[in-house]
This record gives sequence, structure tokens and C-alpha cells, in this order.
Amino acid sequence: MDHFLSDEQRMVRDTARKLSDEVIAPVAARIDREDAFPRETYLALAELGLFGVALPEDAGGAGMDALTACIVMEEIARGSGAVGNAFAIPVEAALFLNHHGDAAHKALIPNILDGSVIPATAVTEPDNGSDVASMKTVARREGDDYVITGSKAWVTFGQVADVIMVFAKTDPAAGHRGISCILVETDRPGVHRGKSEELLGMHGLAECMIALDDVRVPVTNRIGPENGAFKMAMENFNFSRLMMSSMALGMAQAAMEDAIAYAHDRRQFGKPIFEFQAIQFMIADMAKDIAAARLLIHHAAKLYDAGQPIALEAAQAKLFTTDMAQVHISNALQIHGGNGYSREFRVERLFRDVRLSQIYEGTNQIQRMIIARQVGKQYA
Repeated sequence: MDHFLSDEQRMVRDTARKLSDEVIAPVAARIDREDAFPRETYLALAELGLFGVALPEDAGGAGMDALTACIVMEEIARGSGAVGNAFAIPVEAALFLNHHGDAAHKALIPNILDGSVIPATAVTEPDNGSDVASMKTVARREGDDYVITGSKAWVTFGQVADVIMVFAKTDPAAGHRGISCILVETDRPGVHRGKSEELLGMHGLAECMIALDDVRVPVTNRIGPENGAFKMAMENFNFSRLMMSSMALGMAQAAMEDAIAYAHDRRQFGKPIFEFQAIQFMIADMAKDIAAARLLIHHAAKLYDAGQPIALEAAQAKLFTTDMAQVHISNALQIHGGNGYSREFRVERLFRDVRLSQIYEGTNQIQRMIIARQVGKQYA
């Protein structure tokens, strides 16, 4: 793939790789162990301008594209899946505000890019995940204000966010056609943060439930048209699925690298275990599927950058990459034998972290539904 990248893309990739190897990877185990938001590492990403990698220059970004964002994500996630996940949040928030926001909303972008304002997005609720249209959070209009009531679950950065893009029903009777996106500052009365969730993996993301108890915000805080946020969210999912695919890809790449190194060092029956065909076949399958996943992601990203619809391609990339990453990280752990079950080895953390990728940004069962519907339309 290197031959098809521009000189600028190679430079950005190399910068992200250096940061991943020298700054992120050395602290990844500590982030996992302490499960605290890694503010210093987050700011290191911001200082390199990586949060604006896909944002136009006139909006304060680097003026590059989705493909470059995917390349950067892969490199960051090689060092830590959790830091890769953290990288995605401001990247997507800045793009969302630039695409859908007014001048006041866009004024937040520079602070998001430099890390001084931490954003979050709240869509999922305790009783709904994939079924976005069934959300119960309501924003009722009172004069020039919205008054928001409801609860949001699994809010990444919820414990530390300065602003949250809350998706709520402004016309509850209209189903998915009655959802709006409203920017809520977390210091407003009625915003309550729950305890940090104790997760299997992806530690350090300050994930929590957010309760909204008659939170009053001005109507001007609404992002985009009233009742138009469902479509906005679905469009955003296409980009976010590319990011999650790239995150899983980076973790799979790290697991393969560790498995190869371990297989060369580990000796059994008088020779390195890499010389056994059983090990070679597992590694060959890793290399094959990782290469295929990278092609799927980059193809979808190039289509996105060309302004083409990518509902099908994003779902294919997300489904294939996250499923293959789960399988091959498990195989990399198997190659490590008993050592793979120890937290002394990175593959143990990768095994826990990657599991979220099959659930996040639309479960892989939802991705299969999207693919089936899209293919059905093509060949009907």
C-alpha cells in the first residue's frame, strides 16, 4: 500500500508511527492498569495536529482526507487500542461540527483540535443501542430554550467531557424523523455524570452514563435542522466505521508483529516454534486477512473522499476487519501459549480491547443487515 500513498501521507503516517512507538506504547499498560483518562497522551496527539488530520484547512485542520485519518488511526492503535479510540472522538466531533454546525458551533473547533475542550457524543441509552429511533431522551421547546430530560449510556469521555452532542427527541411522535442534536455544556445545571464504567478492555476512556435532569439550553445550541439529526448520525456512522475498522486493523497488526517475534524467540523441541507449520499457517492467515482488511478500508476511504456514498463499503470494512481482528488476535495469544494469558504480554490487552470493535458504531449483526439491504438493492 505504501506505493500508493502521497509523500505527505507517508510523512503523517511516519509521524504517527513514531508517536505510537515512543510515546503511546510505553504507557499503554499503565493506562490499562490505572483505567484513568490519559490526558497527557491525549494532548500529545493534539500537539501534533492529528485531531484535524481530515478537517479542511479553512476550518483549522490539516486539509488532508479520510484515508489519511485511517492511516493515522492504524498507527496509533498499534500502540494502544484505547488511545486509538480516544483519537477518534475529537476527529469525528470536529468534522461533525464543521459539516453541520453554524458559526458559533464551529468556533469550538480550534479548542477541540488543541485538546483544551474535550467533546463527547451521546446517542445510546440504557434501553436502546442499535435501535436509535426508539430513544427516550426528550428535548421539549420552551420559548427560546430546549429543556432536555433523559439518560444516555456508554458515553465515551463522559467523565471528562466539556461539551456533549446529545441526540434527543424534539418530536417524540415522529420516530426517527423527530430526533435533533443539541450541544450541551457539561457545567449546566441538571447534567449528572455516573460512575466510570468498569469495562473488559479499552480502559482509560472515562466512559459513563449521563443523566439529563431538565437541562435547559438555548435553541441556538441545536446542531443542524430540528428533527434532522437521525440522517446526520447515519452519515456520521459511515466515517466512524472506517475509524473503528482502522483501530481494529492496528491492533491486529500489533498482535501479528508480537506473534512473529515471539515465535522466533520461543524454542520447543529444539527449534523456534516459528518453524512448525501449524504456527506458520496461523501467521500466514493473519498476514492475508490484515492485508485484505487494509484494502477494504482504504477503498472505502477513497470513495468517501471522492464524495461517493459508502454505506455498503463502510459496513463491509467494519464487519470484515473487526471479525478478522478478533480471530487473529486470539490466534496470536494462542501462539504465545500460557504467556499470552499474562498481562506481562501486550497480546493479552489486545485480546480484551479488540472485543469492543465488533459492538461499537453498530454491531456486526447490524453491519450484515446493512450489507444485505445494500446488495439487495443493487441486484434487485
